[in-house]
Amino acid sequence: MPVSATDRTVSTSGAGSSPGAGNPTGGRHDNHVPQIHPRAAVTVLCTAGIVVALMQTIIVPLIPALPTLLHAEPGDTTWALTITLLAGAVITPIGGRLGDMYGKRRMLLASMACVAAGSVVCALSPSLLPFLIGRGLQGLGFGTIALGISVMRDIVPPLRLGSSVGTMSASLGIGGALGLPVAALLAQHVGWHALFWMCAVAAGLSALGMIATIPADRGHSGGRFDILGALGLAVLLTCLLLPLSKGASWGWGSPLTIGAFVAFVVIGSMWWLWERRLPNALIDTRIAVERPVMLTNIASVATGFAFYSMQLMPIQVLMAPTAGPVGLGYQMVTASLILAPSGILMFIFSHVSAWLTAHVGPRISLSLGATVIGVGYVVFIVVLASGRDITWWLMLMIACLIGAGLGIAYAAMPALIMRAVPITQTGEANGVNALMRVVGTSTSAAVVGMILTWSIVTVDGPDGTVTSVPDTSGYLTASIISLCACAIAAGLALAIPQGRRLDEETV
Repeated sequence: MPVSATDRTVSTSGAGSSPGAGNPTGGRHDNHVPQIHPRAAVTVLCTAGIVVALMQTIIVPLIPALPTLLHAEPGDTTWALTITLLAGAVITPIGGRLGDMYGKRRMLLASMACVAAGSVVCALSPSLLPFLIGRGLQGLGFGTIALGISVMRDIVPPLRLGSSVGTMSASLGIGGALGLPVAALLAQHVGWHALFWMCAVAAGLSALGMIATIPADRGHSGGRFDILGALGLAVLLTCLLLPLSKGASWGWGSPLTIGAFVAFVVIGSMWWLWERRLPNALIDTRIAVERPVMLTNIASVATGFAFYSMQLMPIQVLMAPTAGPVGLGYQMVTASLILAPSGILMFIFSHVSAWLTAHVGPRISLSLGATVIGVGYVVFIVVLASGRDITWWLMLMIACLIGAGLGIAYAAMPALIMRAVPITQTGEANGVNALMRVVGTSTSAAVVGMILTWSIVTVDGPDGTVTSVPDTSGYLTASIISLCACAIAAGLALAIPQGRRLDEETV
């Protein structure tokens, strides 16, 4: 949406004007953006992002023990992962829209309340059903990162916005990197209930921090919420993400899996037509198909795919028995600690991304980030194809390359979105972009999981038991596909039109 410099100019004399008045881009008045960087608010928001990211990984060490802990069948306990993914995917764009309409601070507090309540329910659950309810409530907090980025656009001075958004984006990697070792240590030495009590306390403290540091909502759009559109989106995403996550157990050719994908296409077409005819739709489809937003979202899917592939493979390589084709035989805590520095690098390089964005633009940052991730895959592919021995330090190096690339790429995505949409739609637009990453990670889990499953071989474990592990061809095939996803993301990023700078929104 080309906007002239004149259109972006906003008078600072109208202190009582509404946000974006007289400014078609949704630019902010100077009196709406403090000149002092609200570091306390940014710190609280980033902490909340880490808490939400932990929800995705704390359950992993418990998966083998859940059937015993909850007196349930092993096939049923896998829903502890699936239901959180589904709830998080559905609430992310809906929560963003509600934040634009009724206040982002309110929705952030509601998200933390859901995480806290869900954690308490999980900690007190004696059986599977209440545990799944608790995990679903935890998933409702997943919109926190997109909402937090949108709040930052409202309260952070434009010149400091890039680094703040980058830090918020990196909280996903930090929480993911720390989640596995922390969860494994607590579950092993304290007890599994302690994991969820810890999450409940952390969510409660984050909510109190938000109340103390984030200013009251102002400038939201109001209007009537599109309930039918929200229900349609929930069904639509369920029909897509459920078969992606459960297709391996259902069978990819089963009527249930195929029927879900067909329903996704049919319901998706009907939902799209419904949203286009509403003046106050849940998601503004006209903005969604504009070139900057559409290309950014497609690149986000590809980047999310590449990201999650490298979440799946290194941990398996590190933990597989040394008797297997590719394996180092480490315990989960040790393997998680080897990979943990990647989250730190993601945090550091999110600030590098902010610097790059300020100097060369976010599309270059996104392309560079995807390229760095691709370099990590190239190293992995070369080592596997050459038949060289895999070592822990090599896996650490690859993980660090992926973390650095993700820090650059993930920090650039919100900057691209915020340059392309009015300020009154940043919550919605960031929510949709975050959803695209979820679609990418879910697709990666399905595709890479299927490839690794097809390449399974059996080997003797260290204790004499027979263990099933992927062979070299499975890792190679999955890595080549993920490298292609990196190339797609890098190419699409360069095709995104140059948008306005965020520090041009005020004068």
